[in-house]
Amino acid sequence: MAQAKIQAKMNDAMGSKFSRTLSMADRSGQLLESLDQLEMRVEALRETASAMEQERELILETIQSIQNGQELRNVSQGEREELSLTANRLMGRALCVEVSVGTIRNSQQEEALRNATSLIDEIVKKLLDDMNSGRERLLAVYAACVTEAPPVPIDQKFQALVISCALEDQKKIKRRLETLVRNVENAGKNIKIMDHQKL
Repeated sequence: MAQAKIQAKMNDAMGSKFSRTLSMADRSGQLLESLDQLEMRVEALRETASAMEQERELILETIQSIQNGQELRNVSQGEREELSLTANRLMGRALCVEVSVGTIRNSQQEEALRNATSLIDEIVKKLLDDMNSGRERLLAVYAACVTEAPPVPIDQKFQALVISCALEDQKKIKRRLETLVRNVENAGKNIKIMDHQKL
């Protein structure tokens, strides 16, 4: 009789919520493995989205380059109008694509990003007013973001700001500056070409 009661209790325990086929450590290990796999997928998703952001920026820059390039001036008026319409249509379609990868920042990183962005915006305004001095300032802040800096003085204050930013923001700042440097160089080439044509 006692043996039957013990067996019945064991059977009840097997059916209760405290009975486990896996140990707590095994379940925890499985959950941790699932979370590790999800972390890899999230990181791959962020990298893909970031690559898409960069591709969009490159497409927009290329369309602008075509719109402002010398080659467009070397075609007939009718062809130029058709090419401009196509470029505008593509620009509109590309601008409709929105891809965004958010960055988690602390308050210090938020302030550093805000200050760095503000400084770059000031340089853009200066470029529009005075291309030569704006270019010098642009190269100084760009030199603060690259390991192989151009032969210009490095803006140490800007470098400290960038270092205080989140890593993803540092990359975006560098990409923005690279785009600005390319655009300034292309604008300079276009100005020289146009000036040469007048002679």
